[in-house]
Amino acid sequence: LNGYEIKEIFDPNFYIFLAFGQSNMEGHARPEAQDQNCPERFKMMAAVDMPQSGRKKHEWYTAKPPLCRDGTGLSPCDYFGRELVANLPEEVTVGIINVSVGGCGIELFDVDKCAGYIASSADWLKNAVKVYGNNPYQVLVEAGKKAQESGVIKGILLHQGENNAGDQNWPNNVKKIYEKLLSDLGLKGEEVPLLVGEVVDVSVNGM
Repeated sequence: LNGYEIKEIFDPNFYIFLAFGQSNMEGHARPEAQDQNCPERFKMMAAVDMPQSGRKKHEWYTAKPPLCRDGTGLSPCDYFGRELVANLPEEVTVGIINVSVGGCGIELFDVDKCAGYIASSADWLKNAVKVYGNNPYQVLVEAGKKAQESGVIKGILLHQGENNAGDQNWPNNVKKIYEKLLSDLGLKGEEVPLLVGEVVDVSVNGM
């Protein structure tokens, strides 16, 4: 049924990864035909309803893009998951939950700063976060809790873009969010690492 697979029984071999960030993680690259060829052992949970994709909130589907929400594209999660599936034992299934907002600062995922950050943001961001009920962190936690009924959270992925560039307090903000995720989901840092992507500066002579 359109790639949908019910996972009613807890499976310790179902490895789940939570993902959040901005445009890079959200996915702006347009998927090509080859990207639709997705292994059945790679799943995604819709964190919100995705009517254009025929996906319902908190249900698992084969991880064909988009993995974040309707209107997004190919993200690092797509081939992160496929690479894991290709290199893990056949009994292991990989799942991704992606809650990201293009152009946002890390403050959007800080529950203590989220409301103020949204209030001071441009209208385009205010409109973007409405699908997450103006609280993307809480949406990620709720989806994570639902996912724990099916499998084991093995890691948390973060990838931002240009926002917060040069912000000396960014690592501390990330640490706070990561530790709160661990607490809210009953996870241990030594078992659930935070994997942070890096944007490499490829400019030449400042150009």
